[in-house]
Amino acid sequence: MDERKLVIADLSVLPPVYHKVLKVKELLDSGKAESVNEAAKLANVSRSAYYKYKDYVFPFNQMQGILTLLIAVIDLKGVLSDVLAVMSDAGCNILTINQNVPVNGVANITVTLQTENMRLSTDRLITGINSVRGVRKVNILAKQ
Repeated sequence: MDERKLVIADLSVLPPVYHKVLKVKELLDSGKAESVNEAAKLANVSRSAYYKYKDYVFPFNQMQGILTLLIAVIDLKGVLSDVLAVMSDAGCNILTINQNVPVNGVANITVTLQTENMRLSTDRLITGINSVRGVRKVNILAKQ
């Protein structure tokens, strides 16, 4: 993975597209918009511009924190190990793990991560976890 170079910049000196991308994220996070399409219209930005910049522009307070995920996995050998590898590769520090006994072949795993050094957006982390063989669903329980 290429090393990312991050900077902190005052929003007032950045092009308007960055303001709009942040507005889309705010609308989605707050529930004021139910879809990217709706949020992009409200923020007056194209969906393509949003998708181009969404993984690279975020408020400073979202750069670090704690994320708790609920992950439903099929009862297969190695699934948890593969999920944890995705998290580790993303730069997350795993704080807690709780795996329930499988019911009807599906186990629920709750993982709390410190995301201070995470090299991906939350969306990309979840996409990576969802791509693991045996993962059925990933939900965000809490984001601080």
